[in-house]
Amino acid sequence: MSTEQQSHSGFSRWMQHKMNARMNRKIRRGNGSFMGMDVLILHTVGRRSGEPRQTPISWFSDGGDGRLLVASGGKNGDPDWFRNLMAHPDQATIELPGDQPVPVTPHVLTGSERASAWEAITTAQPRYGKYQAKAGREYAVVRLTA
Repeated sequence: MSTEQQSHSGFSRWMQHKMNARMNRKIRRGNGSFMGMDVLILHTVGRRSGEPRQTPISWFSDGGDGRLLVASGGKNGDPDWFRNLMAHPDQATIELPGDQPVPVTPHVLTGSERASAWEAITTAQPRYGKYQAKAGREYAVVRLTA
């Protein structure tokens, strides 16, 4: 890899951290929306580092008390937040706008549960269907329950 590519990667990572921190501050001030979607802060523990991680992420109602997350993005497959969540599911918490973090339990949906959740998600935000079609893989859908 050339030095230029490494710098770009470093810059991209730095920029993502800055943008995440800015969004986290916005959520903590009580404004939990971005591009027409509800956003929360997902607290996880790094799967390799063991360090705490805070990721702003869009969520969808499951029709009850749970929240649905879509594991889209990720450079080579699943995003880091999803890998961290699955590595340490017992240490996950979420922070809703203006509230304190609360513990949650993640469940990766499969079969008809996933299909039903996916239909609700893509009805609310059709862009997710387009993202998945371009990704060439099926995104994991995670239900978080308190």
